[in-house]
Amino acid sequence: MYKLGNVIQNYAWGSKTAMTALFGITNPDDQPQAELWMGAHPNGCSRIVCEGESQLLSDVIEQSPETVLGRYTHDKFGELPYLVKVLSAAKPLSIQVHPKKSAAEEGFHRENLAGIPLNAAERNYKDPNHKPEMVYALTNYKAMNGFRVINEMVELFEQANCPTLAEDVQALKANPTPIQLSAFFREVISLTGDKKQAAIAELMENIGSKGLSTDAKAIFELIAGFATEYPNDVGLFAPLMLNVIELEAGEAMYLDAETPHAYLEGTGIEVMASSDNVLRAGLTPKFMDVEELLKNTRFEPIPAQHLRLKGQVKDNKVCYNVPVDDFKVEVITLTDKPQTEFVRSAEIIMCLQGKLTLESEGEEISLVAGESAFIPYSSRQYSYKGMGKAVRTFN
Repeated sequence: MYKLGNVIQNYAWGSKTAMTALFGITNPDDQPQAELWMGAHPNGCSRIVCEGESQLLSDVIEQSPETVLGRYTHDKFGELPYLVKVLSAAKPLSIQVHPKKSAAEEGFHRENLAGIPLNAAERNYKDPNHKPEMVYALTNYKAMNGFRVINEMVELFEQANCPTLAEDVQALKANPTPIQLSAFFREVISLTGDKKQAAIAELMENIGSKGLSTDAKAIFELIAGFATEYPNDVGLFAPLMLNVIELEAGEAMYLDAETPHAYLEGTGIEVMASSDNVLRAGLTPKFMDVEELLKNTRFEPIPAQHLRLKGQVKDNKVCYNVPVDDFKVEVITLTDKPQTEFVRSAEIIMCLQGKLTLESEGEEISLVAGESAFIPYSSRQYSYKGMGKAVRTFN
């Protein structure tokens, strides 16, 4: 077993205080601490101390992949197939879509052939992998996830009362199908020039109107907040089209490939396939490729009540069985009675609250909130005990 040294990503939307408040992680330079990465992705690989030397986790895996990952994981994925993050948003992230596996492989190959550097701002595909993901909220957590059912979308646009988009809204109302939704989303997200300025001006003029429904008022307040940061961004229309969901601490949701979404505020554990592929279309100063995003979007509405991920309670655990093979997640309530786990793949375990003690073959590791450990397949089994909570990721 190895204690992990993890990378903090200082993206502009990150919170400057949340990781200190939750985990005691210092922030001496007053930087936005957006994401803490645990895994072997090259854009932010964890380190371990092995035989007295600090090494990249990816190098340790590469030296003995079957021993570290297990034969099944090595044969199926060829790498550690998941990435665990603490994500802490003080401001909205971009409206984004992640590609499915086949599209990521094709896009990665295409951009390599074009000679686009991996770290180039205009690069869409950083790796050849898909990026389904799950979020477990550590605080109140607000996000947008998936298209609203179409009648809700139409009703919100009618209350927004944007004459510039009236014809498009009526076309969607008359033909509430995935094909028409695709055409409508393309029209809104591709607005440019005078038409874009007129539509945004109409939206901002009407979001304070009297007589709005309670739901519309909350959505328009959200848009007004977005406008302080991104006043001329087509992403201001996103809350009218996408479900807005608020998770309480301890709730979870799943986000599939090809599903438009954006995290807005709060801190959570985010577990995903090991990928950094993001296609953006609004609420961001970063590179946006709207055409590529549209090619990789599935235009299927998701009823809001279906967004929360139901965990299966088993003894001291809540188990989240997501519909992909790349990762499984368990949130553990710790007790002072040791519990034994049999290892079926490489694991990452993080202490969320309190203190966690791991023991395997006479070796012991202690973790406090915010710390994590890597458990290779070769451990075969280990025990844990403590007080507080932990999150366990494996495949």
